[in-house]
Amino acid sequence: MFRNNYDNDTITFSPQGRIFQIEYASEAVKQGSVTVGLCSKTHVVLVALKRNAEDLSSYQKKIIAIDTHLGLALAGLASDARVLSNFMKRQALSSKMTYGRPIPIERIVDQIGNRAQSNTQNYSNRPYGVGLLVAGVDDTGPHLFEFQPSGMTQEMAACAIGARSQMARTYLERNLDKFVDCGREELVAHGLRALKESLSQDKELTVENASVGVVGIGEGKEAGKKRKMEAFRLYDGEEMGPLLEKALEGGSKPEGEGGEGQGDSMDTS
Repeated sequence: MFRNNYDNDTITFSPQGRIFQIEYASEAVKQGSVTVGLCSKTHVVLVALKRNAEDLSSYQKKIIAIDTHLGLALAGLASDARVLSNFMKRQALSSKMTYGRPIPIERIVDQIGNRAQSNTQNYSNRPYGVGLLVAGVDDTGPHLFEFQPSGMTQEMAACAIGARSQMARTYLERNLDKFVDCGREELVAHGLRALKESLSQDKELTVENASVGVVGIGEGKEAGKKRKMEAFRLYDGEEMGPLLEKALEGGSKPEGEGGEGQGDSMDTS
């Protein structure tokens, strides 16, 4: 487990310039179930595969609403995601109270990135073992950002994180040119198809194990007026039925074989 004592903390570099604790945190993200995000000119969609720890337990929540214009999806340690989402909620509320407007998406993503990066500079702290896809709209339009345990953040046109996410990324790369002009329903359909690609052949998307989050702006625009924002909406449970039926009726069978990636004893989602 130990690599010449260079992985005892987050402030010591190995001779190769690596910080092993950050790499271990990134492994926790890879153990979590897959999460997909897509962005068009008008909407951002988050699609997530939920897991239950055992047959007797409920499915772990994967998509969290932060504000009316903002939400996130997680892969990794759900407890770490809860801490970061609560921090984001406080920052969003503070922006409304101080400036009277919703917080810009890039600003709040930078704030959680700075918070995560500061953990890599203190001996007593550890990196957050969770990856996030942050979706939202502001005055500059819809945005999708990826957050990594190292504190690195980057804006994405489409992204997939978690176990077996490479197959979902392959689908996203293959259809990337189509996403820009997609409407709300079509973008959701692409997200569910990408999620399906990541499943092993003995798994299926159902209303119990899939969830969708959507936020965007209206497609029409009146002269001299801003386009109306569509508040962040979470689809879960029975609400997923029509979305799955529409998205998968013309979808292809998932590619690849193998398990879904079961992870270890950590509570990864």
